[in-house]
Parts: sequence; structure tokens; C-alpha cells
Amino acid sequence: MTRFVRWTALAAASALLAAGCSGGSSGDDKSGLSWGRCKATADGPAPSSEWQCATLKVPLDWSKPDGETIGLGLIRAKARGDDRLGSLLFNFGGPGASGVSMMPSYAPTVSSLRERYDLVSWDPRGVGASEGVRCRGDKQIQAAESVDVTPDTPAEEKAYVEDAAHFGKGCQKDAGKLMAHVSTADSARDMDRIRQVLGDDRMNYFGISYGTELGGTYAHLFPKKVGRMTLDAVVDPTADTVGHALNQARGFQRALNGYLRSTGQDPQDGTRKIAELLRRIDTHPLPAGAPGRKLTQTLAVTGIILPLYSKDSWPTLTSALEAAERDDGSELLVLADRYNERDPSGRYGTTTHSQRVISCLDDRQRPTVAQTKKLLPRFETVSPVFGTFLGWDTAGWCHDWPVPGQHETPEVSAPGAAPVLVVGNTGDPATPYEGARRMAGELGKGVGVLLTWRGEGHGAYGSGSDCVDSAVNAYLLDDSVPKDGKVCS
Repeated sequence: MTRFVRWTALAAASALLAAGCSGGSSGDDKSGLSWGRCKATADGPAPSSEWQCATLKVPLDWSKPDGETIGLGLIRAKARGDDRLGSLLFNFGGPGASGVSMMPSYAPTVSSLRERYDLVSWDPRGVGASEGVRCRGDKQIQAAESVDVTPDTPAEEKAYVEDAAHFGKGCQKDAGKLMAHVSTADSARDMDRIRQVLGDDRMNYFGISYGTELGGTYAHLFPKKVGRMTLDAVVDPTADTVGHALNQARGFQRALNGYLRSTGQDPQDGTRKIAELLRRIDTHPLPAGAPGRKLTQTLAVTGIILPLYSKDSWPTLTSALEAAERDDGSELLVLADRYNERDPSGRYGTTTHSQRVISCLDDRQRPTVAQTKKLLPRFETVSPVFGTFLGWDTAGWCHDWPVPGQHETPEVSAPGAAPVLVVGNTGDPATPYEGARRMAGELGKGVGVLLTWRGEGHGAYGSGSDCVDSAVNAYLLDDSVPKDGKVCS
């Protein structure tokens, strides 16, 4: 099973690099970490020599700070200028996105910030170089593509929930004791340890997508340690599991409507046409030009979702939909494989595995199949294309999960914290704009400062708005806080 919507900076993921730590420490480092050259992995080449990697030991269980430890993989590039402000820590979302892999590819987007900051990121616990979790093998993942995630019969429902339970058991077998210690709160405490070893008095942070929830959690736990914090593509902290799914159904339908208008189509008519295409594929999967594989309805929806993350990808969606109407599923399959991190040899990435162990430990809500069925009409009203998939996802994602969830919604109130810049994009499909307004409010008066961009795509910074980029840069570089409610059009 694949969650159809990830809270992650997919634009940054398009040029993934993979990095580990090799020997050789940096002689002028005062952090106590053994920083060395990053090395190549099976997933990609090493980044250039300007990047350094290290491993930081932290408690497995933060309630037992002197107990068993785990290693966190870190990566950094030092500031270029002389007027250094300290470190700027990045989280790219997911949950489950690898900061060690993504930081080098995202660095050109934040090149102006590197003049005064060391750019730093890490793999959160349960991810990549930080005790990364793998819940099933490549062959099992591909076999699961045949599971109908919008079941129409009792037999399909049974297969759906059995596959979900099987996935959870695989995660537990691989993760062991770590399974109960990969929450967002655990990672927020890891962040503060990272801040300490880097020698920063306060946390300067740039969180994207799920990274905004992580940033809000940090601000709540350590309000007096908040420095200059920017949250972009903001997750709604007031939404529970069902609320998030409804938000995303609404957000992706908005993005689809915008795409359809850009092609000269009426959104209602275009949506109806795509929904009918998906119904046909559900009954008769399309040939996709790949031996032993076909485009299922699940893969088709996944392929549609990916290009909605960025307006620049809309022409790709047009071509793929036109091909599917001709009974050629190859282009949508390529898009789905890219989203699912499947390479041409059939190897899959594990972002979704990490995402699931983190989110299912965070989220207490576990809708049953019966409860989900009652909600489906509401989901379908919100989005005839994405609603059914996101509705069923609430029942399957954490079904029969081996560990209980911790909360209904995260706590992000941060009284006494320095101003936190919250950036919302009105056309964001994965983290709809309403989440930014609610995050600013939940952080508290005088803390949450809202900056709005009337744009398209997931995230605002680095997406083509000089207004947004200038405001964020002025805040991070000069501590110039924009007026709350500022709008960039």
C-alpha cells in the first residue's frame, strides 16, 4: 500500500543524492562530531567535497537519557561568508524524507542563505542513515500494487486490510524497539541535541511540509530556544487523521481545477472525465509497456498526483492523460514509479516505510472500515477524483498497527518564543493554505507571523516569487520580521 499524498518537498527530491559518512574528521570543528567526507551509496554518488557528514549519538528513549543510543546521520556545508550567523537546520518533510540525501540538491535554492549560515540537515530517526526502516522487500512491494486500495467487494476489502496489517508486522520485525521511539516529539528532542552539538544558542530552522509540524513541535517543547524559524508548506496542526485526508482531498482537487482551467477545460467537466477514466482502469488496467506490469487504478491516481505538486509539471500530466485515454498507461506508470521511488531495475525507496512508522506512532486515530465507509460520501463530494482514495487511506494506513498512537493532533503552542515565519501558498495541493493560517494562530499571539503567496504548487520559497524569497531572506539573514498578514501575489 502506498499513501497517495506525502508531505514532502518533492521538487527537491527530483534530484536525489545519497550520502553517508566516511573517515577523516575536520580539524577546525568544535562540535565534538567526527565530520568527514560524505560517501557514495547504492542509491547515488557522493556530493562534492564541500559537504561533510557525521553521525550523532542520541538516546533511543528520551525518557532514559543515559540508556541505549542510536545514531543520526548529519550533513553540512559551511557558510561561505565571513559574517556567519550559525547553523540553519533543514527538514524536507515526509515524514520520512532524507535530509542527508536532499540537502545538496536543495542547496542551490538557498544559496543566498549559505552566505551567513552553515547549511545543515539530518535523517530523522527511522529514516535512511538514522536507523532507517524497511518494512518489505521490492518483490513484495510490487506484488502489493495489485491490491485495490478503493475496495468494491468484501474480498477486496479483506485483501486491503490484510495487506495493511502485513506491512505493519514487517515494520515491527525490522524496527524492533525503535518502532515506539520515532515520533515527531522524539525528533524534536533530537533537533535540540543537534543544536547543542553545533554550538548554537538558538535553533535557526527551515521546515518544509511535514517539517513544519516538526518545527511547531520543537517550538512548543523548547520555546526559549527558538531563533529564526521559517515554516513553508504548512501542515494543519488542528487536523486529525480524517481532517488531514479531507484537507488533502480538497487541496489536490483545487490543484486539479487549476490545471484543468490552464488547459481551457471546465473544471467540473474535466474532473468528471478523469473520474470516468479511473473507473474504467479499475475494471480494466491498462497496458503500460513494462513486462509483467499494468497501470492499475491505484497507480493511475498516484501518477496524476505527482505533477500536481508543481505547475511546471502540468504539461507532463496532459500528455500522460491523453495517452491513458488511448489505452496507453505507460506515461502515468512512469510518474507513479517516480513518486513511489521505483527505479528501472525494480528497486524501491523506503520513504513511505519511514513515513508510516512515524505517522502511525504520532496519530492515535484509527478509523475502522465501517467508519470509513460512512465517511466516503463526504470525501467523494470534496473530490470526485481523489476523495475515495484518501478516504480509504484513513482505514488502511495504520490498520492493526503494532504500537499505539500518541495524540489526536500535535501541540504547537509556543508562548514566549521568538517570532516564527509561517509561509502559506493558496494553491498548495498537499498542505492546503488553511493550514498556514491555523499554524500561525496555534503558535500564539506575537509568535506566528503569516506570509501568504497567491501561487501554485507545494511550497512557496524558491518557487518563483521574488516577494516571498525576499521576505524570507530578510527574516533569516537580517532578523527583519515581515508584517503579519503580508500577501505576495
